[in-house]
Amino acid sequence: MINVALAKGRLGDKTYSMMAKAGFDCPAILEKNRKLTFENPEKGIRYFWVKPSDVEIYVERGAADIGVCGADILLEYEPDVYELLDLGFGKCRMCVAGPKDFYDNEERTLRVATKFAHVASRYYESIGRDIDIIKLNGSIELAPILGLSILGLSDVIFDIVETGNTLRENDLEVLTEVVPISARLICNKVSYQFKHDEIMRLRDGLAEIVASGEKVEAVKLEH
Repeated sequence: MINVALAKGRLGDKTYSMMAKAGFDCPAILEKNRKLTFENPEKGIRYFWVKPSDVEIYVERGAADIGVCGADILLEYEPDVYELLDLGFGKCRMCVAGPKDFYDNEERTLRVATKFAHVASRYYESIGRDIDIIKLNGSIELAPILGLSILGLSDVIFDIVETGNTLRENDLEVLTEVVPISARLICNKVSYQFKHDEIMRLRDGLAEIVASGEKVEAVKLEH
């Protein structure tokens, strides 16, 4: 039995849809209820819902054999797991963004608002820029807007950008694209050893779908 940590929301909906297409469907998950775990013994698969930011924790700790999370999570937390496959969906970019007329005065410390403190620190260290990290958990785009006020908060933000609409609506723009992001299949290291054949069968099924370029529509599931 393979235990799969599914992220609640669009990521989990898309993940399940691809796994079902690969032959690992579970009819019980389509039912309208408040259950958190679902299994299909015939297919040797069990799914359970978790918060998107917790997928890597469940997999690293062995509560799940595999899971799917964004590359941003892997870059920020660096969990001790195997990355088996780039699934090719959930594509976005990790970027530095700021006001359209932003000028970086390198004589002073740059204030950077982000929820990806680790990735931001490594990026700016790589280019030799002194920064002051302002750790936020939401509404990151607000920080440079307030930075124009007398109180101030940040000069730029370091965040995930998908369409860029939120930036434009707040008079911000991408200043630097740092790294592309997409959904990744990850695996617990012990599970990879003891359930290798089952996991690789699932992984190879997903890889065939990715390689074919076939578009798999996400099924909206109850969470």
